[in-house]
Amino acid sequence: MPVGTQATVKGLTARDLDQDLGVRILLANTYHLYVRPGPGIIRGLGGLHRFMAWPHAILTDSGGYQVFSLSGLRKIDSDGVMFQSHLNGDLHKFTPESTVDAQLAFGSDILMALDECPPYPVSHEYARESMHRTLRWARQAAIISASA
Repeated sequence: MPVGTQATVKGLTARDLDQDLGVRILLANTYHLYVRPGPGIIRGLGGLHRFMAWPHAILTDSGGYQVFSLSGLRKIDSDGVMFQSHLNGDLHKFTPESTVDAQLAFGSDILMALDECPPYPVSHEYARESMHRTLRWARQAAIISASA
């Protein structure tokens, strides 16, 4: 599953991926697409499939990896993650509900629930807390996606 972080796999066209390599699913990154160009713009342009000219399945992640990788720009609480855009410093809040909403706006075929990826090493206590937080967020996301 090639990664098209910003709705493109660098160095390859959709034709290369589809016809030459036989790829049937791509991963796109919710965080990066959320901050630029944004769910509303992608929805308005017909969703990720049309935006990317991609005829096959698209999985979007939750943005949880950026919760880890942008640790200096975010604050985690029980409701979600407040983060500062790495592009312009704008503040955004990712919640289990908002990440599902964004992925639905993208027209994703497979959506991922918001998760926390704690750094290594981490205490057993923190790992347990993080796991329970992620499970709560997954339950919240499942309720939202079931009603969408």
